[in-house]
Amino acid sequence: MATSIVRGKYVITRALDRHRWEQIDGGAVLQRDGIVVEIAPYDDLRRRHPDVPVIGTGDQVVLPGFVNGHHHVGLTPLQLGSPDMPLELWFATRLVTRNLDLYLDTLYSAFEMIASGITTVQHIHGWMPGVLSEVEAKSEDVIRAYEDIGMRVSYCFALRDQNHLVYEANQDFVNRVPDEVKPLLAKHFERFKMGLEDSMLLFSHLHAKHNPKERVKIQLAPANLHWCSDKALEALATCSHEHQAPMHMHLVETAYQKEYAKRRGGGTAVDYIDKFQMLGPLMTLGHGVWLNEPDLERLAETGTNICHNCSSNFRLRSGVAALNRFEAMGINTAIGLDEAGINDDRDMLQEMRMVLRAHREPGTDDRVPTMAQVFRMASEGGAKTTGFGAKIGTLEPGKAADMVLLDWQQIAYPYLDVLTPVLDAVVQRAKTEGVRAVMVAGEVVYQDGKFTKVDRDAALKQLSDIMKADLTDEELERRRLSKLVLPHVKAFYEGYFDPESHVPYYRPSSRV
Repeated sequence: MATSIVRGKYVITRALDRHRWEQIDGGAVLQRDGIVVEIAPYDDLRRRHPDVPVIGTGDQVVLPGFVNGHHHVGLTPLQLGSPDMPLELWFATRLVTRNLDLYLDTLYSAFEMIASGITTVQHIHGWMPGVLSEVEAKSEDVIRAYEDIGMRVSYCFALRDQNHLVYEANQDFVNRVPDEVKPLLAKHFERFKMGLEDSMLLFSHLHAKHNPKERVKIQLAPANLHWCSDKALEALATCSHEHQAPMHMHLVETAYQKEYAKRRGGGTAVDYIDKFQMLGPLMTLGHGVWLNEPDLERLAETGTNICHNCSSNFRLRSGVAALNRFEAMGINTAIGLDEAGINDDRDMLQEMRMVLRAHREPGTDDRVPTMAQVFRMASEGGAKTTGFGAKIGTLEPGKAADMVLLDWQQIAYPYLDVLTPVLDAVVQRAKTEGVRAVMVAGEVVYQDGKFTKVDRDAALKQLSDIMKADLTDEELERRRLSKLVLPHVKAFYEGYFDPESHVPYYRPSSRV
């Protein structure tokens, strides 16, 4: 049996409410075979278990491993040539993305996540061309990368069966563009072979193979309202209930998506998906920037989760989510890094500070984010949105031994007043260079800057060498299409809020 004592100067096990947390000074965690057995003062555990190996020197803060509740890619869009733009235009610029080795690409972001204390990731995979067998092989590459590095992954392949570029049918948009663009655009749409039936088969295959595993769960992902037909929404809701599989759905990320929902159903996006019994504890809504008050009341009533992607919302001009209202209404919220955080990396410690600071409304009341709240979002709140559920997210007997050890010296040196609460200091001052160890299921996967299961330098060298290859003809063709189609995508949305017509006012524009 693999048993260890994880020692801390402070052990913070969970948030109790918005202002309080459970903290054991001089504490330690006894874990056996990846499960927390006992949490007690270190001296007590050491006296009763003198032969058990000890992890940690007593100079660290021990916390539950963090959960990245919304993640997509390895190399960031910026690294791949797609700059930050309003989301609706960004889809066109993302056409420049290279064909990637998804195993190495996934490892790249996993290195960054683990190094910031993330032990579990919700990987929402999508936008993948090809037939079922090709997409399934790519899915397996992603899952294998997480298994090799030792992370937990809650994996889902985003189902899209319509409107692949703008918020109307593919053929309708092809009909809008000039004749010289039509064949290129039509060819691009034809690359996506995965319809509803194949997407459900993919879930079935992956769920049967991987869901019983300790560190892998398989979820469902209705990509977004505009990307899913009614038939797809119905099938996903049915499958979720039958398998008790969580769903993660992008929803009203932008004002344009709010308008799309109004045109499609006459109400809000929440109203629309509620008709398919999609709301509830199994559903997490990604972003939710443009939810209104009745929407929030319904989410609170049904126990639906929201994943807050703060940096992404800023980078893509999507807006500022009403996090303080989410929390006030008792909606469970998670934190997601999406494609990348504000510094174009996957740093949960940094993202926690973003969430803490971005919602500090003027005034003297108690509605702004607190340390305990943000800590809970990054741990227990995120856990509830994954297939691992209550098994992770806090440190308690019977739960998974997923932990991060942070160097107290990095946080407190050269001075920290004794009046400063420990969690306040952790949330506001901890940096990735202070992450001393990361454990998943009782196994150390990262220690003192080194990954224990995968050679980071070798993997990144291999990824770098592959990316030095010349662009293929197909990649060059997509880059040409991106440049040609972008003005027409922009023109499509220029009249999207015309109150006198449900048909966008369309005129090609040279302004991009």
